[in-house]
Parts: sequence; structure tokens; C-alpha cells
Amino acid sequence: MTRFTGHDLECFRGERTVFRGLAFALGPGGALVLTGANGSGKSSLLRLMAGLASPAAGRLEWDGQAVADDPGAHHHRLRYVGHLDPVKPALTVAENLNFWAAMAGAADARAVAARALDAFGIGRLAALPARYLSAGQKRRVNLCRLLLAPAALWLLDEPATALDRDAKGNLADAIRDHRAAGGMVVVSAHAETPVTDADTLELSGFRGTPR
Repeated sequence: MTRFTGHDLECFRGERTVFRGLAFALGPGGALVLTGANGSGKSSLLRLMAGLASPAAGRLEWDGQAVADDPGAHHHRLRYVGHLDPVKPALTVAENLNFWAAMAGAADARAVAARALDAFGIGRLAALPARYLSAGQKRRVNLCRLLLAPAALWLLDEPATALDRDAKGNLADAIRDHRAAGGMVVVSAHAETPVTDADTLELSGFRGTPR
């Protein structure tokens, strides 16, 4: 059974250790919600999980093998959605999605992109230049990237930010379907979360101290 695990992780930022001694384990269909006060390390942990930064100590493993041994393979098995929405304003919504779908290796980028836009309720915006999108619409376009090609692991940093009720429902549906197919998801959240039946990791319990 595929497992994504972290062991005795430590994250150092600035003049302090953000967290230390942190561990987690995820299996197929599993979900983990990261909670904690601002500065407790939710975003930092997601970046470690995505391979965008390295832990100061500890180890991340996929099926018992260190993620650091093959970062390229880890990159291809995940989708990461952070705070920033990397939508190119000079391109239309469809052009943005077509590009990402092609980069993800979709066999028919246009068709896949169109289905993703419909899944998040913004198919009508396909021909609109992205510079005219609202914050919530940009977030929906960014979340569409999750549906462009299969990926075992979704890492979502406060994904419901700027979303209205309908969009939050679209996101919850996408996460539910992903998990039903055996996918894993890690979500950071301050309050409400689009994930149900999930384990919770309270990062304040791993708070570090100044060095």
C-alpha cells in the first residue's frame, strides 16, 4: 500500500525553529488537515512536502524511500496549490489551462482544460483574458490545475480563500472524488475546510524555540 510519511521533521526559518519532532502518515484515500496559529508552520510544512524546501532535520518518504533520493519522481506525483495564483494575465483563461494541461502531459489538453473549468463552474470564462478575473475567479482557475492530469498527492494551502459558497462546494467535490480514487490530500486551514473525515495535525504542538 502506498504511503507518504514524515519522520522527526524540523523546519528552521529566520532565527527560530518553526517546528521540530513532527511526524505524519498518509495512505490511499487519506486526508490530513494542518491547523495552528499564524507562524506555526502550516505553509512551511506544505512546501517541505512538495519538495520546494528541505527539512533542517528528519525525513520525508514515499513507500519507504526518501523523497530526496528522486525529487523528479516526487514532483510528478503531486499537485501543489499555494497562496499565489500563477495565472498569466495576458492569456485567456482557456489558454492558461491549456498550457498547464500540456505541461502535465494531458493527451488532449484542450478537452481536459474545458472539463476542469466546467467542474469549477467557470466554463463561461474560457475566452476571457485572465487580467479581468476577480480574486475568487483566479483561485478557481488555479484549482482547476488539480484536475488536468492524475496525481497521487494534492497539497493545498488554504485553498478556500476568496471562494464563494458554490466554488467551495466544487472544491469539496473534487477532493472527495480524488480520495475515492485512492488519492491523498493535505490541506492547511484556519477555520472551515473543504475536507471531511480527515486526520488533524495541530502544528502549535511542535512549536520551536529561538536558536
